[in-house]
Amino acid sequence: MAGVVQSVQALASSLAALPPEFVRPEHERPRATTFLGASPLQIPVVDMSLPDAGCRMVEAATEWGIFQAVNHGVPADAVVELQRVGQEFFALPQEEKQRYAMDPASGKTEGYGSTVQRSPGDKKMWSDFLFHNVSPPAAVNHGFWPDKPRGYRQANEAYCGHMRRLTREVLERLSAGLGLEEGAMAEAFGGGEDGLVLMQKVNFYPPCPQPELALGFAPHTDLCALTVLVANGVPGLQVSKDGLWCDVEHVPGALIVNVGDQIEIFSNGRYRSVLHRATVSREKTRMSWPVFVEPRREYVVGPHPRLVAGEIPAKYDYKAKTFENYRYCRINKLPQ
Repeated sequence: MAGVVQSVQALASSLAALPPEFVRPEHERPRATTFLGASPLQIPVVDMSLPDAGCRMVEAATEWGIFQAVNHGVPADAVVELQRVGQEFFALPQEEKQRYAMDPASGKTEGYGSTVQRSPGDKKMWSDFLFHNVSPPAAVNHGFWPDKPRGYRQANEAYCGHMRRLTREVLERLSAGLGLEEGAMAEAFGGGEDGLVLMQKVNFYPPCPQPELALGFAPHTDLCALTVLVANGVPGLQVSKDGLWCDVEHVPGALIVNVGDQIEIFSNGRYRSVLHRATVSREKTRMSWPVFVEPRREYVVGPHPRLVAGEIPAKYDYKAKTFENYRYCRINKLPQ
């Protein structure tokens, strides 16, 4: 692996005040922009074991773009093991983590990295990460997977198996909610069982000396189709609803599922890609484990033809742009 990671984790242990490059503008600071009503807004909770689960997912995707899934069938011990190996990786000496350093100059997105290494002039974000593909087998490069801690590969492969089942079920329910065949969305994005790309990320947000001035991750929508996330119980995820930033109060045992850009576009705007951000804590380390579901690289971005038929216009026109092009433009902040 190439490159040297300038990590927030290493920086955090030696700071009493936040360096200027991490200080957000006034209008972006979490204390000034978070909704502080008498009762917090609650994102939908969907019990996937109930007969109305599909309808509840569709409602949540339409109104919020996010929901918390309970009774989702992912064993608790698989989640615990995934979290164990992620936590132990970030507890390794810095020189060990550096073995997996990503190389931004190469355009590769996999490996160990930090938001400290952003373009000159950009505000830095208070987080480090580990990022690699977990499915399908043809997209996996185990060179990006750590040898330590013990059991890292087994934990990620086991969790990936559960994610393949869960994300396919969500895609089927959302397809049906559009009046399409259950397999329409997965087939368009992946062209078969092994077409969808699943990427596992571990986000690490260490304690911050001035959390009221910083963000772990700036406001964004996910450029993928779908994201499934589990966190370590430390608050930090916020979503934008009706112009207000709201804390996501995590339900124990739940998985957070959010709609990404590709589903919003595919649905011709009937589902929404949720705008979200991450805040940080003064005393506690927050970690999260999102799995991103991406279409195949050659997928042509656009609404499903049956959703723009007749008098319904297409809200999105990317002029036959592939997902690979779309992704490149988003990452490099180029016009779409």
